[in-house]
Amino acid sequence: MAHFYGPRLASLILWLSTPITAKCVNNTNSNSPGLPMVINTWAGVFTAATDAAYLSLLKPETSALDAVELGCSTCEANQCDGSVGYGGSPDENCETTLDAMIMDGTTMKSGAVAALRRVKEAVSVARAVLEHTTHTLLAGDFATDFAVSNGFAAQNLTTEASAASCAQWKADGCQPNYRINVSPDPASSCGPYSPVDLASDSQLLARDKPEGHDTISMIALHASGAMAAGTSTNGAGRKVPGRVGDGPITGSGSYVDGDVGGCGATGDGDIMMRFLPCYQAVESLRQGMGPQEAAEDAVRRMVRKYPNVQSGIVVVDNKGNHGGAGSGWTFMYAYRGGTMNETVVVSVQPIEDSVADLRR
Repeated sequence: MAHFYGPRLASLILWLSTPITAKCVNNTNSNSPGLPMVINTWAGVFTAATDAAYLSLLKPETSALDAVELGCSTCEANQCDGSVGYGGSPDENCETTLDAMIMDGTTMKSGAVAALRRVKEAVSVARAVLEHTTHTLLAGDFATDFAVSNGFAAQNLTTEASAASCAQWKADGCQPNYRINVSPDPASSCGPYSPVDLASDSQLLARDKPEGHDTISMIALHASGAMAAGTSTNGAGRKVPGRVGDGPITGSGSYVDGDVGGCGATGDGDIMMRFLPCYQAVESLRQGMGPQEAAEDAVRRMVRKYPNVQSGIVVVDNKGNHGGAGSGWTFMYAYRGGTMNETVVVSVQPIEDSVADLRR
């Protein structure tokens, strides 16, 4: 099926955006609800994306890739929690930039954009990378140039609210921020900054940094069994301009192999991308772990090195069996499949450092 660029996508989002009540349940080992199925990170406003993607799969001509694009695009258009789409998470220069990726579980091909400027439809541009290039990732202004050449409109992603938020942050001395080992002291100054010399045995210690790492990461399972995955986010608020998180990184933000299963992640992308947790989780499925065990194992690998990391992982096998794990917060994920008439939200309590043992 052709991709959903432009007005057709917008009309589908409107048609599929009828509110549907999401039911909350405790995190248990759940069996598959049946196919087709959609599963994604987070709850609340994010469930509109779950519903949009699931309902689209009830049309036989909609592919798993279509559903993921539509679901992530729904969150982009709705500015889910301010962490997806335009007008959220401005950087130090008060600009919103977008990261997204989409992956085909049959071909194992992925397309992604990082630090995309001035174009709203990040996941659709990522799909254009997948379908119209042999590359995997385009970044920055060159990603914008590519988007415009493929028919996407360039426009200002700043809103009145994001501009006001950034102005207040600067008025408060640019606190908190992500700078370390620089002068003047980033704990009390907006800069401009210069690096300070570090002794050979010095440690690069982290400072308190802004909260907010919500991301939509979604996996779709078509009735035929075909799978796709994708991620969209506007990244970390107050980030250093040019920063790219884990969202557009294949194997970190999301990953899918239709022979095995898929994974979506959310959290502190600067740490999480060092572990490729979604690749790890899918490979754990391949080695015989169930989705819940694979999710917990991927999170434990991060917690063992970074006990305070905020993370969330949702894992689903190619039959629709699913599980999730997280650290540093109460993580939630949402799913809908088979003949379900509403989205279900699963609450996942954080894994503690004291139990961060590895099974294998």
